[in-house]
Amino acid sequence: MSSITVSGTVEKKGFGTGTWGLVTEGETYELKDAPTELCKSDLKVRVTGVVRDDVMTLAMIGPVLEVESFEILE
Repeated sequence: MSSITVSGTVEKKGFGTGTWGLVTEGETYELKDAPTELCKSDLKVRVTGVVRDDVMTLAMIGPVLEVESFEILE
């Protein structure tokens, strides 16, 4: 699996106990294994990670992006 890098805004999605999503211009990714400092609503970030086609979630808000690293943007 190869890594991708995407930029967008972090949003809390209200499904079950809640899940964190990264909303980009063309896609919403569900963040997997996101560090605590990444889990803040309206945070603008660039995230590098792997899209996991082998993972199913209850929220099913979009592709699951397993976070490898991230950068907070202005």
